[in-house]
Order: sequence, then C-alpha cells, then structure tokens
Amino acid sequence: MSTRLIASEPLTAALARMLAADLAPGATVLLEGPVGAGKTHFARAFIRARQGDLAEDVPSPTFTLVQTYDDPRGSQIWHADLYRLTDPSELSELGLDEAMDEAICLIEWPDRLTAPPPGALTVTLSPCPDPDLRGIELDFPGAARLAARAGFVTQAGWDEARVLPLAGDASARRYFRLEGPGGTAVLMDDASGAVAPFVAMTDWLRDRGFGAPALLAQDAAQGLLLLQDLGDDLVARVLARQPDLAPVIQDRITDLLVDLHRQPVPGFVAPLDGAAMADLVRLFTQKYPGAAAAPRIPALIAELHDRLCRDLPPALSLRDFHAENLVWRDAAPLGLLDYQDAVAAHPAYDLVSCLQDARRDVDPAVEQAQIARYLAATGADEAAFRAAYALIGAQRALRILGIFVRLAVRDGKPRYLDFMPRVWGHLSRNLAHPALAPLADALAGLPAPDAATRERIHARCRP
Repeated sequence: MSTRLIASEPLTAALARMLAADLAPGATVLLEGPVGAGKTHFARAFIRARQGDLAEDVPSPTFTLVQTYDDPRGSQIWHADLYRLTDPSELSELGLDEAMDEAICLIEWPDRLTAPPPGALTVTLSPCPDPDLRGIELDFPGAARLAARAGFVTQAGWDEARVLPLAGDASARRYFRLEGPGGTAVLMDDASGAVAPFVAMTDWLRDRGFGAPALLAQDAAQGLLLLQDLGDDLVARVLARQPDLAPVIQDRITDLLVDLHRQPVPGFVAPLDGAAMADLVRLFTQKYPGAAAAPRIPALIAELHDRLCRDLPPALSLRDFHAENLVWRDAAPLGLLDYQDAVAAHPAYDLVSCLQDARRDVDPAVEQAQIARYLAATGADEAAFRAAYALIGAQRALRILGIFVRLAVRDGKPRYLDFMPRVWGHLSRNLAHPALAPLADALAGLPAPDAATRERIHARCRP
C-alpha cells in the first residue's frame, strides 16, 4: 500500500494534481514532514487543481491555522496547518472535526490530532541532499498506481496539467482528461498493462483514415497511454441534444462500417467464431436466474453460427461499437473509442452492436433502414444477412444480460440492471426470426428481467 519515490518539484505537483482528481468530499489527506519539506507546495497544487479556472491564491495557513476554499465539484476544501495548535480541544473551535465529515481536508502537522479520521490518506514529504528533490511516501490504497500516472504525465511534458476524471466503462480501465497550457489530452490507465491491442488497433485505424485518437505518449509496460482528446460530443449525447441530426449521424455510422469492412482483416485480431460466441454466452447460463436449467444454449449458439454465418467472410469488428464509443466531429471522421477488443467476426456484428444498443432506444424503423443501407452498399444476400443478424443479436443480448448480472452482484454496480428490460426486448425480437426457433425453444420459460426478477438480483449485490 505504501509507495516511496524521489520527486522533483514538477513531479510533486503532478502527484498532488493526480490525487486531486481522485478524491471526493469526506476525504482527509494528512501531510507529514518537517519544516520546508514541501507540504504547502503539495497542498497548493492540489487546491488549484480542484479549482481549475477559479483557482485562488493559496497561502500557507501557518498563522490562520485554517484556510477554506470553494470546490467547484461540490463542498469545500479545508487546508489546515496545526503546527501552532496548543491543545487538541482547539480543533472543535476551528470546526475541523465537522469539516472532515463533509469537505476535503488537507492537514499539515497531523500529529497534533488526537487521532486521524478512519480512512485518512497519508503523504509524507522529506528533504533530500539535492534541494530540487524531495522524498515522498504515499500511504493509501492505489498509491502505486497514482504515482505511476503522475510520473508518466510528467515525463510526457504534461506535469502542469489539471487532471479531471472521465466516466469509464464497465472495465477496470480509468480515463482522465488533462487540461494543460497547450490544450487537452486523455490519459488511459489500464492497470492490467494490456494496452498493446489498443496501440496496434489505433495504428491500423489511423493508417487507413479512420477516426482513432492519435497516440501522444505511451508506457505500454505500465499500461499508460496519452491520447488525443476527441472531445465530449459522444454520438449518444448529440442524438439526445439534437435529434434532428439522427438521419445524418446514423447514415455516417453505417457508411463507416461499410468502409471498414472493405479493408482486409488485420492479422493480429482474434476470430469471433461460433465456438468463441458460444463460450461468451456461458456467462448467461451461469449468472442469469433460471438459466442453469438451459445448459444447451451455448452449443445451440455455436451450431446456429456455423449454419447461418458462413455465407460471408469475417470482417473487422470493433466490438464495443455503439453511440457512447463514437464521437461526432461534424465533417471530420467519426471519432472511435474503446476498440481494443476488436475481432474478426461476421459483418453484421457491429451493425447489431450499434442498432441494438443496451443503453439507449433505437427506433426499429431506423434499425431496418440502416440494415437496408448496409445491404445496398455491400450487395450481401438479404435473407442470409438478416438471419445472421438475428443470431448475433440474440447472442449479444444473452451475453450482455449475463454481464449485467455479474456487474451488479460481483462488482456492486446495480445500475446496469436498469438496462436489462431493453436488452430482453432485443432478445425477444431476434428470437422471432424463424431460423432461431431452436434457440427460442431452449429459452422458453426463463423469467423476463421484470421488476421482481431484478429485485432478486439486486438482493445479491455486493454492498
């Protein structure tokens, strides 16, 4: 849990800014170290990072004991220097005890406290023989990863950047926006270190004119990438804000897939064949209520894939291809996100992914129009393509239902349960295709994810 490093002044400030991106009201940071070790320097960088454009002067609170600052993300930031505290009872007069419950508190000389609050983070600074360096010890969960991120952005020349957390996906990857003097960038942190597929796919897409972000810096060994910032105009947000743009945007998405599928499949992506699709569906049989009574589902998926998806050769599938992983950039190519799991799959796969979106409703008329647009552009056999489309839609729905249960129960993320009725609707529509009759029979009798079923799942969620 404890991480030690020797830091320059820029790296010290970068550590503070990275920590500022992580904390929420109620967090307390204990800043330990002798006079002149850099505690106030650390606190100043932290406070100014939280405040951004509203940043104030941050003087040392040695004489005032406490300085308070508005936090644009809510609550307040309290910066306390307890060096001159003569008695712990004075904490009540300062209001620091109450502040630690609802504000972010940075406390220098915390040994004056009667006891640190539970869960407090400790940052210890110490001088080095070189006056431009200091020793830093970080003692809190995730300290090593935070230090790695700070070191990476400092080495990449972004040490002065403000760090803001970005909403992540269902994976363990984390994303941050860096706001520096020269613009913005996005930091991707994959603690598993598995960024090589993302890098390879990025290079492949950009070499062919597709809208993947430029790689600005990378440390593949540590799973850290600095990416071009494609902006906040996710297609899902643009469609919600400007529904009149829907026809243009939907056509652009389908045309992107047409162009993508004209490219030879890169040799470094894995196949998503019948066996692989069957294996992914096992999560549904393991997690969804009652599905253990239908053990033949994965085998049926494999059999149907081998029969219904053999008319077309595999195409490149970006896989998580939906409106929250696409960025609208007007006339520029659509921005692409989250494609590190790309595979070679039936050409219908990404069309299904986008048109049967688990997170948002797509008008069935729009879905049918885009299928027709794809068929007209590619000349694929309509009957065969629609049968494969229905199978892939059913397989994806089953897998997603299993994932949502796992996210809720194992990872304590019950918000995904709210998407299940929509996904079940996709499943039901796909199962209506005559070619999927054997799969429909195997799934008959399983409970729909109605309110009662979701409540049973929710009762099993990790606190």
